[in-house]
Order: sequence, then structure tokens, then C-alpha cells
Amino acid sequence: MNHLSFYWLPENQQLFIKSLETEFADLVEQSINTGKISLPPISEVVLKIQALCNDEATGISDIADCLLEDPGLAATVLKVANSVIFNRRNITCNDLNTAVSRLGIFRVRDIVTAQSIELLKHSVNLSKECHEVLVNSAMVSRELAAVMVMVTRSFQDLSVDDYTHLEQEKSLLVGFLADIGLFCLVNEYHLYLEKGNYLDPDLAMQIFQSRCALTSEQVLNTWGFDKDFIEVASNQVKQIERPEVSYLDIARIANHILLFRKQDHEALEEHEVEINVDGAEVMYQLTSLSEVEFQEKIKDVLRSAGM
Repeated sequence: MNHLSFYWLPENQQLFIKSLETEFADLVEQSINTGKISLPPISEVVLKIQALCNDEATGISDIADCLLEDPGLAATVLKVANSVIFNRRNITCNDLNTAVSRLGIFRVRDIVTAQSIELLKHSVNLSKECHEVLVNSAMVSRELAAVMVMVTRSFQDLSVDDYTHLEQEKSLLVGFLADIGLFCLVNEYHLYLEKGNYLDPDLAMQIFQSRCALTSEQVLNTWGFDKDFIEVASNQVKQIERPEVSYLDIARIANHILLFRKQDHEALEEHEVEINVDGAEVMYQLTSLSEVEFQEKIKDVLRSAGM
């Protein structure tokens, strides 16, 4: 039997990392299965709305009444409902019932969850290392979400009839929540350190990267999010019957564009994306933009989303 110290030998380093992966995975899975998802504190209203969305008897007024308990989230829902992306008819609504009716109860759930997670990434009180990981995650998820909207919009500009199943607002929210499992892992790491343990930050990052997709899938499944969200979070096909261009395809194209623009050649070589003729045209259009134009389009998307 290997003594623990032998794990530090080069030939046993992967064994050591794997054992830590399993330990963290077990801790997170236990939290998810017992209903105590290992996230930093999240608004009770968000959790209530998630639970309501799993009840077939839930109506628009139930969600609107729940939002009244959190004025900040209520204001966010009204703002988003009147934003360019979510308000296609350009008709202003001033009350929560109308806003929830316009968005739909599941879309409200997606919005309040994404908004809460986005805020937590910047405000949660964790160690410096953990905070840096989450702030970087916030930047990456906002960028991915915005580019997914740009990709969706470009497909629809090429052929509205062929891509009616794609929604720009859903692309935005799918991108925002793609790495939600990172919270669980970072929080467990923080608690691990709080108990007097030590784990090198570089090793922790390896664990975060290797487990994020699976943990994100577990969280989104528990909260009742649909297969489109889960496919993007896990980067795996989960549906047998699927359109020619799915949200997973949109996410992979968006990620490929971001890697190309950052000139991350090593990651590009490992990143595979299947595209149709329209997809090739979309990638050409968005990779041909100047950096100034590209960044301005990202800002425009985020501004027009009201989030």
C-alpha cells in the first residue's frame, strides 16, 4: 500500500489528483442529493422560484408574488422584460404579472438564477484564490453568453425560417449558466481550507476544470433546467432527436470563435466543432471582425439584455 507521502512522487501525482477529485466529487454530490447544493448563499426567492417551476400547478401570479419578496430581483425581471432582446414588440410593461407573462415562468427562473449567480461571482466572501477563480468565471461566462447571442443572430440573419427554434434570449441564459457547477467545487475547496486542510491552488484548478462539466449537469438537473442548458453545461449530446443547429452547436461555435480571436492555438487544435454551410459563414463573419468591432458587439448584447 502506498503511504500518503508517496502520492507526491511524480509517477503518483495523477493518482493523488484523482483521489482528491473523487473526494470533492463525493462532497458535492452529497450536497446536491440532500437538497443542500454546495453553493455560496443564494437568494431564497430564487430557490422558491426554481421549486415553483417544478410544480405543474404554478401560474404567472405565483411567480410574480414570489418576486415581490425580493425587490432587487423584481426590478431585474422588469428591466429584462423591457430590454431589446426580450421585448421584441417594443411595448413597455410596468408590472410583474405582465413581465412574467411576457417572459414565461421558466424564462423568469432562468433570468433570476443567472442574475444571482453573476452577482455572487463578484460579491461572495471566499478566500482570495477562490474569489479570483469566480471573477474570471464571470468574465468568461458573460463573454460566452454574448457571443452565443451573436452566433444565433447571425444564423437567423442568414435564414429566419430555418432557425426559428433558436432564441437569442435563451442563448444568452444558456451561456451565463454553462459553468454553474464551478461554484459547488470552489465552495467545497473553500470549506476544505477553512477546516485547516491544505491543497495547492494549481491542483485545485485541475480539479475544477475536470469536474466542472459534470457538476454543472448535476445542479441544472436538480433545478429542473431543460436539456439545452444541460447539453451546453456538460458539452455532451443528451437528446436523440435534435435540430440541425442546436444550442450546443451554438456554444461550440461561440467558443471556437473566442479561441480563434485569442489565438489560443493549442486549445483550437483540441477543439472540434461540426458545422453546416451556414455555420461556416457565421464563423467567417464573426472571426473577420476587427477586435474593436467584436468587443463593441459584445457590449451591445449585454447592454440590450438588461442584465
